Amino acid sequence: MRSTTRFIALSLAGFALAACGHKDKDAPLAFAPADTPYVVANLDVLDDDTRKALLTQADMQLPSQLAQLNAAADQMAKKDPDGARLMHALAAEFNGKTIETFAQNAGLDLKGYSALYGIGLSPVLRIGLSDPKAFDGFVGRLETAYGKKLDVVSIGTQSYRKYTFAASGTEAILAMVGKQAVLALLPADAAPALLRQTLGLDRPEKSLQDDGRLVTLAKAKGYQNWVVGDLDLTRALPLAISGSDPLFASIIKAHAAVESAKTGEPVANQLQTSPSCAPEATRIAARVPTISFGYTQLDTGHQSVRFDIALADDISKAFSDLKVDLPGLGSAGTAPFDVSIALPVAQLRTFWSAQADAVAAKPFTCPALTDLNDGFAKIGPAMQKAAIPPFGDMLGLRIVLDTLAPAKDGGMPVFTGRIVLGTNNPTGLLAMSQMMVPALAQLKLTPNGPPAALPKDMAGMLGQPAWIALGDKAVAIGIGAGEDAQLADTLKAPTGDAGRTGRMHLTGAMYMTWLQLMEAKTDSLSATATALAKNNDEPSLDGADNGSDDPAQIAADAARSKAQFAAMKAQAARVDSIDAQTHVEADGMVITSQTTLK
Repeated sequence: MRSTTRFIALSLAGFALAACGHKDKDAPLAFAPADTPYVVANLDVLDDDTRKALLTQADMQLPSQLAQLNAAADQMAKKDPDGARLMHALAAEFNGKTIETFAQNAGLDLKGYSALYGIGLSPVLRIGLSDPKAFDGFVGRLETAYGKKLDVVSIGTQSYRKYTFAASGTEAILAMVGKQAVLALLPADAAPALLRQTLGLDRPEKSLQDDGRLVTLAKAKGYQNWVVGDLDLTRALPLAISGSDPLFASIIKAHAAVESAKTGEPVANQLQTSPSCAPEATRIAARVPTISFGYTQLDTGHQSVRFDIALADDISKAFSDLKVDLPGLGSAGTAPFDVSIALPVAQLRTFWSAQADAVAAKPFTCPALTDLNDGFAKIGPAMQKAAIPPFGDMLGLRIVLDTLAPAKDGGMPVFTGRIVLGTNNPTGLLAMSQMMVPALAQLKLTPNGPPAALPKDMAGMLGQPAWIALGDKAVAIGIGAGEDAQLADTLKAPTGDAGRTGRMHLTGAMYMTWLQLMEAKTDSLSATATALAKNNDEPSLDGADNGSDDPAQIAADAARSKAQFAAMKAQAARVDSIDAQTHVEADGMVITSQTTLK
C-alpha cells in the first residue's frame, strides 16, 4: 500500500513538473507580479478569424483614438512642447495605416502574447516582437518626427530610451528586451529597483503566470482567453489614496510644486498624508473589491462582452433576489430603442440610509476622503424626501422609441414611442398628477382599461397626439400616431426576474440617428463659439475684454470632433443591433452586451 501511494505521489509530481515545463518563462505574464493592481492580457494566441474580427473593430476606433491623442498633445503643448511633439509623432506613425500595417512596420507580433499590467500603479506594456530590426526602425522614425534623439540610458547591460514629462513628474521608457518590446510610464527618476523590475532584469517573487489568477477568472466568468482584464481595487485604491505608490507620489509632488509657485504653500506641507488614508481606502475598496471583463463571443458577426463588478455581501444580498415589477424589464425589446431601468425606491432608500448611517457612525478622517462625510450626510434627508409619494412608490422607468428624426427648425428631435413609469400605486400617481395639472382631471382611467387621449393643449406641446393608460404596476404614455394601440401590450410585457436591474436594445439605424443628431448639435455649438470668438476679437466701445477664445483652437477642436464622429459613424454603419443587460448575482453585478454586426 505504501509503495502504491509513493508511486502515485511520484507520478503526480512528474505530471506537475511536466506541466510547469510547458510554461514559457519569458511570456509577458511571467514578468507581471501576482499582486498587480490591474492587468489586461491574452491567455491564448488568437486564431486568424478572431484576430481579424478584433483588428476590424480596432481599426474602426483608431481615428477617434488618434484624434483624442492629438487633442491631449495640443493641451500639453503650452506646458511641455517637447512632450506634445513626441505624442504627435507617435500619432503620425498611424496615419494612413491599419493596426495590422502599423504592427508590421513596427515589428510587433500580433500573433503572439502581450500584457498590460501595473507594477504598483505604474503601467507596463509587454508585447512580443516578430522583427526586432523593424522595431528599431520604428523608434528611429519616431525620433525623426520628434526632432531629436530620446535619452538613452543603461542599467547593467540593458539599455532603454526615455522621455521625462517634467510637468507631470513622470517618465516614459521604451526598450527592447529579448524578443519583447517594453513600454512603461514610471515616476521621474525612477528607483533602480523599479527600473530593473520593469525591464524584467529582476523577476517578481511570484508572477501572474505562476498563480494562474487570470486563468481561474476566465473559467469562473465564462471569458474566452482572447482578452481578459482584471482591476483589483483592494490593491489599487490604497496605493492611490495613501500616496505610497511611487508613480502617484511623483505626480502629486509635481502638482504640489506648481501650487507652491502660485501660492507659496511649501511642497512638504502639501505632501503630508494621514496614517488613516490607507485603511480607509481599503474600507472603501472592500465595498467594490474587483472589476473584471472579457469577451464571451468574438467573430466576424458578433462581439459579446461581459463585465463583472464584485460587491460586498450586504450590497449583493440587498438586490440579488429582488424582483422589480417593471413591464419590459423581463424581456429583450424589439423597438429601435428600448431601455428599461429598475429604480425600486423603497429598497434603495433602505440600502442608502444604511450606508449613510454607517459613515455617520464611523466618519472618514483621511483628508482626501472627508468630502464623503458631507456627501453621505446629505443622503439621509434625501432618502426621507424620497419616501413621499409618488417617489416612494416608484419601481422603474422604461423608454421606447419607434422613430426619431431631427426637427426642421433645429429644435428638439421629433419622436414617437412610449414611456412607462413603474409604480406600486398607479392610480395614486394619476390622482396626484390630476391635482397638479387640472387639464388631466377630466381623464377617467382604470387599471388595464382602455387608454385615454391626453387633452389637446398637452398634446399640442408635444406636437402630436398622445395617450395614457394604467396597468397593475405602471403608468404608460404613448406619443405619436398609432402608439395608443401598443399601450396594452406594453403594460403586459414581462417584468424583471430576480436581480434584474436593466435592459437595452438598440438597432444600428437608431444608433446612427443618435450620432447624426449629436454631431449636428456639436456643429451648431461650434459655429456659435466661432462667431462669438470673432466678435470677441473686435474691440468693445467701453474697452472691456470681450473674451479670450481662440478661433484657431475652436477650429482645431471642431476638426477633431468631426474625426471622432466619422469614426463612430463608420462603426455604427456595421452594427445591426446592440443588446445589453445588467443584473445582480450573489457575488456582484454582471453587465453583458451583445453586438450583432451586418
